Amino acid sequence: MKIGNLDFDTNQTYVMGILNVTPNSFSDGGKWNTVDKALAHTEQMIKEGAAVIDVGGESTRPGYTKISDDEEIERVVPVIEAIRERFAVPLSVDTYKSAVAEAAINAGADLVNDVWGLKYDKDMAAVIARYGVSCCLMHNKATSTYHSFLDDMIRETLECADIALNAGIAKDKIILDPGVGFGKTYEMNLLVLKHLDRFCSVEYPVLLGCSRKSVIGNTLDLPTDERLEGTLVTTVLAVLNRCMFVRVHDVKENIRTIKMTEAILRSES
Repeated sequence: MKIGNLDFDTNQTYVMGILNVTPNSFSDGGKWNTVDKALAHTEQMIKEGAAVIDVGGESTRPGYTKISDDEEIERVVPVIEAIRERFAVPLSVDTYKSAVAEAAINAGADLVNDVWGLKYDKDMAAVIARYGVSCCLMHNKATSTYHSFLDDMIRETLECADIALNAGIAKDKIILDPGVGFGKTYEMNLLVLKHLDRFCSVEYPVLLGCSRKSVIGNTLDLPTDERLEGTLVTTVLAVLNRCMFVRVHDVKENIRTIKMTEAILRSES
């Protein structure tokens, strides 16, 4: 799969580094919400091994307050432009709004990471198709009501892929995300991780995003800044199931975890 100017092996696990330029993200709100701070953190994540930087301008934490398109554009576009001027790393924009996605693509974004999987904004798929960029489509819904959870969740995620294909987005530009923490109960989030092999059996590369999320905090009874070990366990699961990306805050530690897990898998008897 090509993202930006780089080719990625869909059978290898890469790190997508999280860059929240928001005042209120659940884990690191306000830490990187100036251009200078964002650039410094981006440089650090690249040095530590991040293959893609994911820039987000609106928090999607539980109970988040939606901001206007203009405000979100004002947050992400200057950061994307500044990163693109200095670094060659592929850039993702974390948004579910087509106007924000288009502005970010024009500023230099190579991938649209849509937490509503093209189901929120009817114009999003057309924007992605028009510019020929890659996309990550996450499973999400307004409630946690299912008839048969895993079957329904996989079917609903594949519906996102169908929306993309019908809009003219090439199949080799699509990544799917099971959406841990979105439209699911605590128990359902654990089931996603337990049965990650089922989700990864779909004919698309997979991104897993569990970094510091509530499923870890609730399991270990820990605040957001103490959830690294739990996150690393989910990264091992991602490697074992051949996920293409893990989207994380702590790049260095996750890179080391991936390398160790892959070394074990490559070893011969």
